[in-house]
Amino acid sequence: MGQGDHCKILTPALCRAARGFLDWTQSDLADRSGVSRSTIRDYEGDRHDVHRATEAQLRLAFETGGLAFVTVESGAVAVCNRQVPG
Repeated sequence: MGQGDHCKILTPALCRAARGFLDWTQSDLADRSGVSRSTIRDYEGDRHDVHRATEAQLRLAFETGGLAFVTVESGAVAVCNRQVPG
């Protein structure tokens, strides 16, 4: 059973954008997500896809870092600061 065509939220471009938003290097993301820097480098460079579990680890690191992924009117996914009620 393969990954199939699942709806990927974290594209390589969005991964780069989220890192930039947080001013994280690939090494910073690797440390925070538990994903190797070489996997992040290859994914962001469109050299290979990532498994759903790896995507989830990356997204969790970004969300823990204070970002939110939102779907905009066009159906695209954007990254923004997570608002804290208060």
